[in-house]
Amino acid sequence: MHYILYSKPGCHLCENLQAKLTQLQHPIDLEIRDITTRSDWFAAYEYEIPVLVAVDNNGQMQNLPRLSPRASVAQVEQMLQKYAPNGSE
Repeated sequence: MHYILYSKPGCHLCENLQAKLTQLQHPIDLEIRDITTRSDWFAAYEYEIPVLVAVDNNGQMQNLPRLSPRASVAQVEQMLQKYAPNGSE
């Protein structure tokens, strides 16, 4: 499973989520996309960031539910496990 985090510089919520994603017990394949580098990303996510998207092996993309900024690393990991195909990454 591949994950994409849509973010932008100076977004504290984005930085907070990114930090939690790097602290997971089971490391994930994470790509950070700066929405200020492409107009289509900016138009889609300007008011929504951070947006975490799961990409399966077939290239299907699914926006994951937005977590509270207060969510713990364990809660982030639980959410990823819940939405991973077949309950695994």
